[in-house]
Amino acid sequence: MTADISLAAGRGYLAIPGPSVIPDAVLQAMHRPSPNIYAGELIDLTATLVPDLRRVARTVHNVAIYISNGHGAWEAALMNTLQPGDKVLVPASGRFALGWGEMAEALGIDVEILDYGTGKPWDMDQVASRLAADRAHQIKAVLAVHVDTSSSIRNDVAAMRACLDATGHPALLMADCIASLGCDRFEMDDWGVDVMVSACQKGLMVPAGMSFVFFSPKAAEARARLPRISRYWDWSPRANPEEFYQYFGGTAPTHHLYGLRAALDLIHGEGIEQVWARHHRLAQAIWAACEVWGSDGPLRMNVQDVALRSNAVTSLHIGGDNATRLRGWLEQNLGLTLGIGLGMAPPNSPEWHGYLRFGHMGHVNGQMIMGLLGGVDTGLKALGIAHGSGAVEAAAQVLAGVRGEQAPDQPATSCCG
Repeated sequence: MTADISLAAGRGYLAIPGPSVIPDAVLQAMHRPSPNIYAGELIDLTATLVPDLRRVARTVHNVAIYISNGHGAWEAALMNTLQPGDKVLVPASGRFALGWGEMAEALGIDVEILDYGTGKPWDMDQVASRLAADRAHQIKAVLAVHVDTSSSIRNDVAAMRACLDATGHPALLMADCIASLGCDRFEMDDWGVDVMVSACQKGLMVPAGMSFVFFSPKAAEARARLPRISRYWDWSPRANPEEFYQYFGGTAPTHHLYGLRAALDLIHGEGIEQVWARHHRLAQAIWAACEVWGSDGPLRMNVQDVALRSNAVTSLHIGGDNATRLRGWLEQNLGLTLGIGLGMAPPNSPEWHGYLRFGHMGHVNGQMIMGLLGGVDTGLKALGIAHGSGAVEAAAQVLAGVRGEQAPDQPATSCCG
């Protein structure tokens, strides 16, 4: 392609792991004047959101809505269950688990990290041993990231509950599903999760700005034992409001609520089981293409075990400065934006420029994924980056049902061997 010709005009494709592509139905629902926040349709609409959020999380319990990003949900979960001096265990498979631990530490909580790097899932035997050794039950919560957006590893939350139960440990099980909710199977109640945090800008397909904390009766009891809590972060009035403003601790995020209503209608119209199946099939197509590219070049998926891969994000290494070059070329010439390799190497170090991520979460379908893969294939050719041929054909075979086996819904890890 000559330097003075660009093919980037038209609607761009933001293929990063959040914020995700916003459906037209969500944009149209939000494109309206500000509503009355004291009476009328907004109050009625908000009441419909709570049960439908529960349906996505697979829980019959409580949900609190916050005007914040996912980091706000992290803090809210910590503030409602723990106090300075309490201890938490953080099994880490990427940058975001470490980040949640750092937030806890800043709140005066004693943080113990089991760091498995960016290439391995939790070691359930090690976790079980640590819990069993805590005979005084000093550990008050386990901060468990279901899908770490940096590494794209999907951890086994159900196995974490099994470890807690097998060791008789009373710690709260707290799950970060910011990247996974509405993309990867998650069963809050069936998996015994006490607190789950998420946000609106990934699988829920709404512009960034709202987050959610779902909590069980056991977590509510932990909240009741605290001597004090910030009025703003307190989840009790948000989950059980007597007046409308208490849902949000103040003025409602009006247009986000209209957008969320439209997004939940899309999710439940399709059916959550079908949403999970769609994400898995599209992810399989991406993995098939990546395997072919890597057969004769430097590109490698960070997660080698298919059972440990997220259906929402794929972290990749392509060596040297190839990732930065590829991302820049695709955005400038094709209007395709890929994710940076967040948390995989120190920012702007030489190694950092070799990592990138594909986001395939939320409002994505087959032709969009084929466009993503075709665009990447074009960029590899334009930049002369070595790669195996036939990647797009391999992905097409997956989507056509010619190739590909169903992977387990959960990683093949277990507690205590």
